[in-house]
Amino acid sequence: MTDYTTQVYPVIWHNDSVSLIDQTRLPNEYAIVEIHRSEDMAQAIKTMIVRGAPAIGVAAAYGMYLGAREIETSDRHEFLESLEKVAQLLRSTRPTAVNLFWAIGRMLKTAYETLGTVEEIKQTLFETAQTINLEDLQTCQAIGDRGLAVLPRTPEKLTLLTHCNAGALATAGYGTALGVVRSAWREGRLARLFADETRPRLQGAKLTAWECVQEGIPVTLITDNMAAHCMKQGLIHAVVVGADRIAANGDTANKIGTYSVAIAAKAHNIPFFVAAPLSTVDFELSDGSQIPIEERNPEEIYRVGDTNLTPLGVDFYNPAFDVTPAELITAIITENGAFAPSELAKSQSQLVM
Repeated sequence: MTDYTTQVYPVIWHNDSVSLIDQTRLPNEYAIVEIHRSEDMAQAIKTMIVRGAPAIGVAAAYGMYLGAREIETSDRHEFLESLEKVAQLLRSTRPTAVNLFWAIGRMLKTAYETLGTVEEIKQTLFETAQTINLEDLQTCQAIGDRGLAVLPRTPEKLTLLTHCNAGALATAGYGTALGVVRSAWREGRLARLFADETRPRLQGAKLTAWECVQEGIPVTLITDNMAAHCMKQGLIHAVVVGADRIAANGDTANKIGTYSVAIAAKAHNIPFFVAAPLSTVDFELSDGSQIPIEERNPEEIYRVGDTNLTPLGVDFYNPAFDVTPAELITAIITENGAFAPSELAKSQSQLVM
C-alpha cells in the first residue's frame, strides 16, 4: 500500500473480510470490527461504525462484493437479480452521502459489463472494490496538495478551522478537509487547527481531535457556537470542511452546523473551502434543495452516554446535514484542482464511472 503520512485506514481488506475501525468507540477505545457479510456492512454503515462519505463509498464497494460472494448460483441472470437486492440494501443505509450510491453504481456497472462465469464476475467485483479503495487514498493525497495551493498566502503559518471529521477516518486514509490540513502541516504552513466539537455526535471532539493527536498536529477544540467568536478575534485564517454531497451548482451538504460556519466566515471575510472528491458531486441535482437530508434518532440530541439532558414531553428535530449555498463557498477543492462553485460543471468530464 502507498506510503501516506497517516497510518489510519478505517476500511481495509484483511484475512478474507473487511476490517473497520469502530468509530463509535473512539477516542476511548481503538477497536476493529471484522465484516464478513453484506448485511453486517449495511448495519455498520447505518450505525456509523464507518462514516464519512468517501469511507462509506469504499465500505459499500466491499459490501457489494461480500453480497456477491454470498449468492449461490451459477446462472448469470439470477446472480445479477440477487446483486440488485444487495445494492438496494446498501443504498437504504445513509441517504445523503452520494459516494455510497456512486460506489454501488460502479460495482453494478462492473457486474453487468463483465463477461464470463459468475465466479469471474465475483473476482472482478473484488478487484474493483480494491481499486476504489486505492483510488480514494490517492484522491485524498491529491486533494490535500491542491488545497495547500489555494490556502491564503499570508500569514506564513495559518490557523485553520474545520467542522465534523473529514479526515483519514472519513475516507480510505489521509482525508479530504484534514488532507488539506495534513499537507499544510507537512509543508510548515500550519500553526494550529481549530476543530468544532460538532454536535450532536461530536465527531470533531472524538475523531478529528483524535487524528490530530496521533500525528502531533496542534489542535484546539471549541464548541460549535464558539466559531464566530474565534473569527471575530482574528484566530481563524481559513475554514476547510468536507462534503457528503455537492449539487451541480456548488451547493454543498455537509454535517449539520456547516452552514452556520459558512455564514460566520462570510461575515468576517474569511475564505471558506469545501474539500471533496469529484465522486461527491451529484451532477444530476441542479441545486442543494434537491439533496435528501437524513434525519436521525432524536436520542442523539437528548442523551449523552446514559444521561438524559432534557425533560419529558420535549419534541426533537435531528437533521444530520445542512446545505451551504454556493455563494458562501470560496472554492471546492477536488483531486483535479480547486473550482469556484460556478465552474464546477467543467470538472464533470473528469469524473470516471
